[in-house]
Amino acid sequence: MLDSTDYTPRLKAAYKDTVRAALKEEFGYKNDMQIPRLDKIVLNIGCGRAAVKDSKKAKSAQADLTAIAGQHAITTIAKNSIAGFRVREGMPMGAKVTLRGDRMYEFLDRLITVAMPRIRDFRGVKPSFDGRGNFATGLKEHIVFPEIDFDKVDEAWGMDIVITTTAETDAEAKSLLKHFNMPFSA
Repeated sequence: MLDSTDYTPRLKAAYKDTVRAALKEEFGYKNDMQIPRLDKIVLNIGCGRAAVKDSKKAKSAQADLTAIAGQHAITTIAKNSIAGFRVREGMPMGAKVTLRGDRMYEFLDRLITVAMPRIRDFRGVKPSFDGRGNFATGLKEHIVFPEIDFDKVDEAWGMDIVITTTAETDAEAKSLLKHFNMPFSA
């Protein structure tokens, strides 16, 4: 279980044992505190038009995201009314969750080793960084995670994944994620 004091996630142990030393050698850091590390992972499912027609869709997305993350997801609500989209202020529109610590490493491990290989015609993720060392990607279907029983899913949602690091540059962040075996496309 994640609450056990003697348990360390596999990627966290790999970071401490090999990744830190490899990054220190690759970029020539003088201080260990300069070495980039993972800060948090934010997961988001937006229901879009389905939530406008049926408010239970946001609850379904929240339940699925809670199962995937292993942590309670919160419902996101519309901040403004948009008449053209039939969206009213305060209407539930999706779900999000922020992972830190051991759960963050566990999720990243499951994403890289289990979920991404289950994506149809997968050729790697596009290296899309924001200029400050943060990585964002998306999945077209959330049902690639083994926690989701796709026989019981009423709708396949898209999912946004944002990995925030302490890296100063995109090159440092990309190297950090490559050491975690993130399958970047060419």
